[in-house]
Amino acid sequence: MGGKVQSGNYAHDQACAVAEGVRQAAVAGTPTQTTVNNAEITWARACVASCVANNGGQGAEAFRSLLRALGTGGS
Repeated sequence: MGGKVQSGNYAHDQACAVAEGVRQAAVAGTPTQTTVNNAEITWARACVASCVANNGGQGAEAFRSLLRALGTGGS
């Protein structure tokens, strides 16, 4: 699910890029499904936090939707 975020807000884009690098490192090699899910959850939570901190909350709903799909209830 992770990927490059291009919102036009440099601070937000960079925060999401760092989170994506962490996600990729976590799933390198032969990860279990649990490892992949946890990495996706961590990435989405980091992007939500960045949306709130750097984007006035704009764009957070897409990440919250992903969190709901991953079974966290959106948080």
